[in-house]
Amino acid sequence: MAFDWMNPGRRDFLKFSGAALVASAYPFTGARAADDVYRGHAMGMWEDPKHGPDFTHFDWVNPDAPKGGEIVQHAVGSFDSFNGFTLKGDSAPTGSIESLMTTNTDESNSEYGLLAESVAFPKDRSWVEFTLRAEARWHDGQPVTVEDAIFSLEILKTKGHPQYRFYYKNVLRGEKTGERTVRFIFDTANNRELPLITGQLPVLPKHYWESRDFEKTTLEPPLGSGPYRVESFDTGRSVTLVRVDDYWGRDLPVNRGQNNPDRIRYDYYRDRTVAFEAFKAGAYDFRHELTSSQWATGYDVPAIRSGEMKRETISHSRPTGMQCFVYNTRREKFQDLALREALAYAFDFEWSNKNLFYGIYERPKSFFENSELASTGLPSAEELKILEPMRGTIPDRVFTDEYQPPVTDGSGTPRANLRKGLDILRNAGWKITGGKLIDPKSGKPLEIEFLLSSPAFERIVLPFTKNLERLGVTSTVRTVDSAQYQNRMDSFDFDVTTDVFGQSSSPGNEQRDFWGSEAADRPGGRNTIGIKDPAIDKLVDLVIAAQTWEDLVTRCRALDRVLLWHHFVIPQWASTSFNIAWWNKFGRPEKTPKYEIGFTSWWVDPALAAKLKKSGG
Repeated sequence: MAFDWMNPGRRDFLKFSGAALVASAYPFTGARAADDVYRGHAMGMWEDPKHGPDFTHFDWVNPDAPKGGEIVQHAVGSFDSFNGFTLKGDSAPTGSIESLMTTNTDESNSEYGLLAESVAFPKDRSWVEFTLRAEARWHDGQPVTVEDAIFSLEILKTKGHPQYRFYYKNVLRGEKTGERTVRFIFDTANNRELPLITGQLPVLPKHYWESRDFEKTTLEPPLGSGPYRVESFDTGRSVTLVRVDDYWGRDLPVNRGQNNPDRIRYDYYRDRTVAFEAFKAGAYDFRHELTSSQWATGYDVPAIRSGEMKRETISHSRPTGMQCFVYNTRREKFQDLALREALAYAFDFEWSNKNLFYGIYERPKSFFENSELASTGLPSAEELKILEPMRGTIPDRVFTDEYQPPVTDGSGTPRANLRKGLDILRNAGWKITGGKLIDPKSGKPLEIEFLLSSPAFERIVLPFTKNLERLGVTSTVRTVDSAQYQNRMDSFDFDVTTDVFGQSSSPGNEQRDFWGSEAADRPGGRNTIGIKDPAIDKLVDLVIAAQTWEDLVTRCRALDRVLLWHHFVIPQWASTSFNIAWWNKFGRPEKTPKYEIGFTSWWVDPALAAKLKKSGG
């Protein structure tokens, strides 16, 4: 991974990591030698990389972008560590950690050499081999070595965050095969994703970490090899990164036109509302707006009218995945499928979209929303070949109905939907006694706590709880700070919360972490729901084992249907565009990459910055 200074913490990797950014419908051919081993500067999963070995830069950047200036970013919450590789603490950015390969956010499912100058793997993808760049250096001047790469795999699997242990589970070991060459051996063959997963391996300096406790939080900025390093910090409040003047990889094709500011400062805010007000006051420079009401009404400010602040909506092509209310099925009450289905009828998306979101969202109907992998209609003949042997172990409606989340009249009082939900509950043995919904197993009234990390989300949840009250459900809303929220999520201490299951367009090994039985009780894991289902495990294994794009599509759609009809979640909303705002001090390339904002390619324009400063912005 190259340094992404849009994302200040480790959580983005932990939540959204997957070998493939996006996928293609073509087979990977590549350049193979007589021994049937692919060797090249880059690798793909289904097709050849877009850029050949002689490319000079990605085509969405300005390769001559000027360096200089300072930008201020924001983060919500706090930090108490610079070690983002363990379960402990909340980490801050360092700008210093790099991986063997990096992605191009404008193309389908490819990785290009970063620390590695080349990659090789056999037809069956039973191993992958990387040749490190001779010029790659740590910030202390020592070379990045094969031993560093092997050490990184070992320490992340044994002492790192549980996510890393799971992510690299199929990578057995690393072996030194040359002075600058390391081979990683897999425990299985024909897993097309494993070479790309291994290419994402963060490489850590062995000589630095051998004398330190890797599992502890630390406010000592770690040694790295990347374009930035920590210059100064105020614990929990701010971190300033400075560009490394002699950064070894500055002129690599994958880096040209990026990492342009001399300094990047991250200021931390206690909540999103305070952060938004700070942006309008000019406290930081760029904002990816995630709140629809703020986007619709909050930017009617003098700075927009004067041109000192800019804003834009940019369409993107990446899958939106599933943002949703998540039931914790580790709690006995949520092991009842009928209950999970019934409660969904109390969420009035249509009213929320009209009155809270200004009509800008759509309702996701798939865990692979906005992609070819999303299930629609009834199962195809190819899907049925997979699903029929599972009949009786998966929901019957997989075979008979197309999944659709409940639709309301948008009135805010969805009487028809509530009656439907109540009918489902009564048919499952639930009763209303004294205005309370009674659990047929425990004989106790149903109580639900919604766990939130932001007060801004309360306006969305509270109307939901009012409708739940009409079903006899006692609901409470518990909003906690970001650190407490993360601790409770890591230990699965919640009833219902909001989660996002982000997807690439070529899902693979990360699906085990989302839905796999083995991940259900692993602290800090991404199986938030707590799914332990042999049929789902089998479907996930089939997705991972797909050898053609057509097989992957079929298997993802089959998995999607089963997940949806289990009613593990209540879909919330999705958008296929980025809403961004910035203070007018930047130059930017003419092109935006297909799958990201591309902010890492922007630069500070001295004339615009001076004009803005003069005006007081």
